[in-house]
Amino acid sequence: MQTKNPVLDGFARAVSEAAGMADGVRKEAETVMHSGMQRFLADQDLVPREEFEVVREMAIRALDEVEALRAELDALKKNA
Repeated sequence: MQTKNPVLDGFARAVSEAAGMADGVRKEAETVMHSGMQRFLADQDLVPREEFEVVREMAIRALDEVEALRAELDALKKNA
C-alpha cells in the first residue's frame, strides 16, 4: 500500500518485514522442536509399531499353544 506520507509508508514496510521475520522465526522454531523430539524418541529405545505387532502375534500364538498343552496334560492326568 502506497500513500503520500513517507512515515506511514515506512511504518507499513516495517510491519510487513516484521511479520515476515516472525513467520521465519516460527518455522525455525518448529524445525528445532521437531528435530529435538525425533532425537528424544530415538534416545528412548522405543520399539517400532511393526516390531511390536510381530511380537504381540507371537505371544498370542504362544499363549494359545500353552492352553492347548494344558488341556492335553489334564486329559493325560485323567487317563492315568
